[in-house]
Amino acid sequence: MRKLHWLNNSGQGEVCGMSMPYQDRYWESADGLKLHFRDYAGREDRPPVICLHGLTRNARDFESLAEHLAGDWRAIVPEVRGRGMSEYAKDPMTYTPLTYVADLAALLEQEGISRFISIGTSMGGLMTMLMAARDPTRIIAAVLNDIGPEVDPVGLKRIGNYIGQARNYPTWIHAARGLQEVHSAAFPEFDLEQWLVMGKRTMVLGQNGRVSLDYDMAIAEPFKQSDNAAPPNLWPAFEALVNVPVTLLRGELSDLLSEATEAKMKELHPAMQTVIVPNVGHAPTLDEPEARVAIDALLAQLG
Repeated sequence: MRKLHWLNNSGQGEVCGMSMPYQDRYWESADGLKLHFRDYAGREDRPPVICLHGLTRNARDFESLAEHLAGDWRAIVPEVRGRGMSEYAKDPMTYTPLTYVADLAALLEQEGISRFISIGTSMGGLMTMLMAARDPTRIIAAVLNDIGPEVDPVGLKRIGNYIGQARNYPTWIHAARGLQEVHSAAFPEFDLEQWLVMGKRTMVLGQNGRVSLDYDMAIAEPFKQSDNAAPPNLWPAFEALVNVPVTLLRGELSDLLSEATEAKMKELHPAMQTVIVPNVGHAPTLDEPEARVAIDALLAQLG
């Protein structure tokens, strides 16, 4: 099903004729995929903030945060292969965090970025740790959003129950209700307007007039093979961040990041700041006041 996205003639994002505060740009993976990222302009004397989305998500997850950062910080929001406006992979077995990190390295090379701040939600946090394992000197600071070196199997099982299901809906209201049915335990206080916001971030309108999830259903194939759901033994990768300012956000109701893992992370990285986002499961949207204040505080440390 073809997806409908809008660009104006300059490559600027556009919705319903309204110009958006970013440019839609592209880079190419080693295996020839055209991959998309949003580029929000910011101060050139500061390192950019790279915002990395979760498993079934896309650049729209960061639209509010990136607009908040823009001007003061350049915010780059990539969409990994198979999500949003990035091309779908020819080989579904390339839908793994190690491949995403290799793709991201190509983006950083294209943009001439040697050092950066990483904000990673869930899978994006796994990517952050994997990048640190490659070269920790490139990461100036990091936000890990509801993710750690160990992933709770309870949360993995829940994700496995819905990933790759090609659901579609006749209206955005139906789509919002569908998301509520699946994710209400993680966001028990959401009202209809908030579910609609999540729907617009995670779904897209097709040419057939139906609203569907904005990712390649084939990403489920490697995920459902347990060895690929999360890279094994990421503790050494996390330890590569011990000399880097890190803020850990954990949803109070999270079923993916356990209190035990959080405690071990704090033991290994005593300077790490931990913020519990109340009444939220996996993963905080980063629109919550507690999350936003924590991110602003981390960036303020950097000048």
